[in-house]
Amino acid sequence: MDPVSEFNELTGEVAAIGSHMFKVRFPFVGELRRYSWSKFRSDLIAGATLTLVSIPQAIGFALILNLPPQPVIAAVIIGGFVGALFFSSHHHVFGPTSSISLIVAATIASHTSATGLEPLQLAVYLAFLIGLIQLLAGLLNFGEITKFISRSVVVGYSTGIGVLLIATQLHNVLGYDSASGQTFLTDIWQALFKLGTIHVQPLAIGIGALTLAIFALVRRFRPRWPEALIGLALMGLAARIFTIIHPAPDFLMVKDEGALTTVIPAFAGFKFGSHQLHLIHSLGGTAVAIAILGMLEAASITKGLAAKSGQKIEPNQELIGMGVANIACGLFGAVPGSSSFARSAVNFQSGAVSQLSSMMSSAVVLLVLMFVTPVFNFIPIAALAAHLIRVGVKMVNWHQIRVACLSTRGDAVVFAATLVSCLVLKLDTAIYVGIGISLALFLQKSSTPMLVEYAIDASGALAELKDPAQRVHPQISIVHVEGELYFGAADLFQEQVRRLAEDQNIRVVILRMKNARHLDASTVMALENLHDYLLQTGRHLLISGSSPEVTRVFRKSGLLARIGEGNIFPAEANPTTATRNALRRAQELLNDKAPEIRLFYEEPHGGI
Repeated sequence: MDPVSEFNELTGEVAAIGSHMFKVRFPFVGELRRYSWSKFRSDLIAGATLTLVSIPQAIGFALILNLPPQPVIAAVIIGGFVGALFFSSHHHVFGPTSSISLIVAATIASHTSATGLEPLQLAVYLAFLIGLIQLLAGLLNFGEITKFISRSVVVGYSTGIGVLLIATQLHNVLGYDSASGQTFLTDIWQALFKLGTIHVQPLAIGIGALTLAIFALVRRFRPRWPEALIGLALMGLAARIFTIIHPAPDFLMVKDEGALTTVIPAFAGFKFGSHQLHLIHSLGGTAVAIAILGMLEAASITKGLAAKSGQKIEPNQELIGMGVANIACGLFGAVPGSSSFARSAVNFQSGAVSQLSSMMSSAVVLLVLMFVTPVFNFIPIAALAAHLIRVGVKMVNWHQIRVACLSTRGDAVVFAATLVSCLVLKLDTAIYVGIGISLALFLQKSSTPMLVEYAIDASGALAELKDPAQRVHPQISIVHVEGELYFGAADLFQEQVRRLAEDQNIRVVILRMKNARHLDASTVMALENLHDYLLQTGRHLLISGSSPEVTRVFRKSGLLARIGEGNIFPAEANPTTATRNALRRAQELLNDKAPEIRLFYEEPHGGI
C-alpha cells in the first residue's frame, strides 16, 4: 500500500474513532440522526409540562436557601440544558433539589461569617467543586460504585431530607420569625412553643391551609394539571389583588425575599484567587458528600425510569453530565443542583422521547418568566412553605420504609441510623454515617465463612457429620469451607478450624476449599499459623479442591512451598478426585493400610 493510501486509511480510522467518542460523550447527537417531527412534538409537550413544575419548585428552593430566586432559576435553565447534552437517559433532568438545597443552606449558614463571603458566592464555589468531583468520578468510571451502597441508606436519607424540609418551613407557615440554619430539634421545639403560647399568625396559617386545599382540589378533579403551578399562581394573583386594597399586608411575599425578575443568565466566569484556596478545605467535605448523594440520586432515578422505558443507561455518563452541569452553574453564577426525581418523573410521564425535552424546557422557562413573573413575585411565603411541606411529605415513602425496616435487621439498622443522623448531625456527615454502617454490616455478614465437618457415609458419599464419634477414619477430619475468605474473615476462619482440631485424636485435617473465595494475605497468614499449630503437635494440614484462583494465591505467597506441594490437591474435572487423593495422602501420613477409598459424587452435596 502506498504512503498516501496508508495516510488516508489512518486518518479515516482516527476520524471514525473521534466520531464514536463524540457520540459516546454527547449521546443526544445519536438521537438527532433519527429525530422526527413527531418526536419533536412529544419532546416539546414534555418540556412545556416540565416547565410548569420547575418554576414553582425553583422559587421554593430559593426560600430554603435564603437566596434570591434568580440564581436558582439559572440553575434550572443552565444546569438543565447542559446536563441534557451529556446524559444517556432520555428522561433524566438536572436542577436544584430539596436535598441539595438543604445541605447548601446549612453550609452557607455555617461558613458565611467564617469566610467573609456572600452566601451566593459560597453557593457558586460549592457548585464548581461539586462539578469537578462528579466530572472526575465519571471520567474515572466511578459511577458503578453506587451498586455497593445499600438502598436502605438512600431511603433513610430521603426520609430524613423530607422530615427536615417540613421542619424548616414550620416558621413560615405558622408566621413567626426564625434564624436560618437551626437544628431539627430547635425547629420542632420552637414550633411547639409558639403554638403552645399562641404566638403564631392566623393569616399565615390560613394562607398555607388554603394553598394545600387548592392543591388537593386540582389533584382530585384535574389530576393531569400542574397543581403546584395553578395553586401558587392563584395565591399570587389573590395576594396581588389584596395588596391593591391593603398596600401593606400582614404577610410576606416572594418580592420581600428578593424580587423575581426576567434576567437571562449570563456567563460570569469563575473568580477563584489564591487567597480563597482555603475554601477547598472548608467546603471539600460537603462537596464530596453532595457529589456522592448526586451519584446515588442519579443511579436510583435513571435505573427506575430505564426499567419502565427499556432504555440502556450508562451510569458514568450520567455522572459526567451532572459534573459538567454543576460546573456550568458555577460559571453562570447559579446554585448547585442534582438529579431531580420529581421533574424526571414528570418528563417521563409527559412522553419525552429524547434529551431534547429537558433542553426545550430550559428555553420555555425563559419564555414563561417573561409573561408571568409579576404573579410569582406576589406569591405569599406561607403558600410557598405549604408547597415545600407537601414536597417533604411526598419524600417520605412509607412503602420503601416498610420494606427497609422489615426485610432484615441490618437494613432496619442502616435505615434508622441514616434517618437519625440526618436529623441530629450535619447532612454531609449523615450520608457518610449511613454508608459506613451499611458497609460495616455487609463486611460483618460476608466475613462469616461456613465450616462444616464432612464424613464418608455408608453409601460412599460425602455428607455432613452429625456426631464426631461416627467418623469412618477417627484420625482424619474433613472440613468443608464455603464463603468469602478475605481479611475480614481470616481470624474467624482460623479460630473455627482450630476449634475443630482441638480433638487430639485427629491427626490430619483436610480443608475442602473449592467453594472458598477471595483469599488474600490475611487468609494466607491464618493458614500458615494453622499449619504451624498442627505441625507443632505432630499433626498435618491438607488442602483439597482448591480453585485455580486459590492455588495461584498459594503459589505466589509461598504457602504452597511451605505446606508442601504434595499436601495441596487442586480441583480436577472429576469433583471427587481431589478429596479422594487427599484421603490417600492422609493414609500415607498415618501409615494406614486401610483398603482403597471410594467416593461417590452426589449433585446435591456439591462434592469435590
